[in-house]
Amino acid sequence: MFIDIPSELEAALIDLPLPIWELDGSFLAKSTMERYRTELTAIPQFEETAATLRHALTREGGGYAVLRLGNLAKALGTGDRFRRLVTGFAAEVAVPFSPFPRWPLWKDIGVKVDKDPGKSSGIGYNAFHMDLVNASLPPDYTTLLCVRPDPLGGGLSILSDAHAAVARLSENCRALLAESAYHYGTFFDLFGVGEEYSPFPILDGSDPGEGFVRFTAKMLDRSELSRAHAESARELAEELVRGQVSFTLRPGDYLIVNQRRFLHGREALHSSQETIPPADRRLLLQLFLSAAAGDRLAGRRHR
Repeated sequence: MFIDIPSELEAALIDLPLPIWELDGSFLAKSTMERYRTELTAIPQFEETAATLRHALTREGGGYAVLRLGNLAKALGTGDRFRRLVTGFAAEVAVPFSPFPRWPLWKDIGVKVDKDPGKSSGIGYNAFHMDLVNASLPPDYTTLLCVRPDPLGGGLSILSDAHAAVARLSENCRALLAESAYHYGTFFDLFGVGEEYSPFPILDGSDPGEGFVRFTAKMLDRSELSRAHAESARELAEELVRGQVSFTLRPGDYLIVNQRRFLHGREALHSSQETIPPADRRLLLQLFLSAAAGDRLAGRRHR
């Protein structure tokens, strides 16, 4: 769902200088969240827009939203002041945090032509996945703020309803996906995401419509799986592609993905990325959100 910001709200946000945020460990501090909420909810139409955002992320059949913040980005630039406003919107969904101690709250995802093409900073196809797939408490939401799209026109964002894809599989396939037989990647030096979960089931949760679909297509090539489990995961990958939606993020667009419902990825960037100066290449900023932390810090959950 794409959500446009009412012009009256845009004008008020441009004139609203939110304070610098503080962190409580790796999480946005409760005091910062309360301050942002107090100042933002005093602006007409903010609460209605935030409610629309939460509904898009959690309603039946929903699971992602794109806030169109391009006019704010043009007026303010994409520096600290703009990022505080975006962080204020994010905090209306769940608690912003960084699971990586060596990175700040917002993590840069630029383009590096010499990296593995399939990585988030690479130039190739980034197949469907959930972030922190092997954590016992992965982020409930992953978010991406577009600073610059691919100037050559590639790099479309791709999303797929994971539970809808699972529902199209055979009963036998789903039974195999529910077994703790899958593993991927390493786990170290992370905060706020629990413990390492390995092996794990792809279908994780008693509620088939709400639990995580712990899937990354990279496990098909980089993890040793039994033939039956690999084939079931491959069938899921095909269904995800069959049901995908794709779109180009514009400057200032803020994509929020409910990881309990949707998986995400990226089409390949346009060829000839090496001809683009690094400062002009595609640039996204990533921020993670934890609903469980919201329960602890605020005694309530934005769901």
